[in-house]
Amino acid sequence: MQTCAIVTGHSRGLGAAILHELLSRGIATLGVSRGALRTPVESAPGLFEERTLDLSDPAALRSWLAGPQLANWMLGRQRVLLVNNAGTLEPMGPLPTQDLAAVADAVNLNVGAPLMLSAALCAVEDAGQERRIVHVSSGAARNPYPGWSIYCATKAALDQHARAVALDRTPGLRICSLAPGVVDTSMQAALRSVDPARFPLRERFQKLQREGQLASPADCARRLVDYLLSEAFGQEAVADLRSLPGTPG
Repeated sequence: MQTCAIVTGHSRGLGAAILHELLSRGIATLGVSRGALRTPVESAPGLFEERTLDLSDPAALRSWLAGPQLANWMLGRQRVLLVNNAGTLEPMGPLPTQDLAAVADAVNLNVGAPLMLSAALCAVEDAGQERRIVHVSSGAARNPYPGWSIYCATKAALDQHARAVALDRTPGLRICSLAPGVVDTSMQAALRSVDPARFPLRERFQKLQREGQLASPADCARRLVDYLLSEAFGQEAVADLRSLPGTPG
């Protein structure tokens, strides 16, 4: 089956690992991120393109989506994958400390961009017989944490979006908001060094790192793509990668 993918936040961390995993399977992948990919693409001639775009800027994203690149990328494919991976932890801390511009940027990036991209993907005509959307969610969507009110709220929005979209039963569309577990990325490193006044659970994440309980981005990406391509994908609108059959964490 001829398949293509779009991955947001592909320049580093889990997004870069997902990009490389898709390319390793011969899946043409378009990366969309504020910065360019930091790790070189090898042995994937003609399969990789990227678009530098600030996804926290709704006007810039709307302008790009109004152009032809997304539709052209999807043209003639039998299956199209969208991985909504881009996100931010900031602003962290209790409400009185939160910068208002940072709140707006987080909502735009963590919620607005995935929802806009999902709608645009499904509005493209003759793009392929099947579309699959995965929101990279978090355990924070399902459990509140001190200092993380914005992150928890925005990730919970993705979960609820997937649940509602699944109820629409759009022909040819599968969707899942998927928590990948705790992955050893620069985001995790930032958490381990943040002021505990802003994030009281810092020690918990430091302990996970000390005890070797963080998944590698490459392993997490492999399991995520396995699930995304499987027949089981979309049977549950909200899921945790660590608890799925055949994807041990």
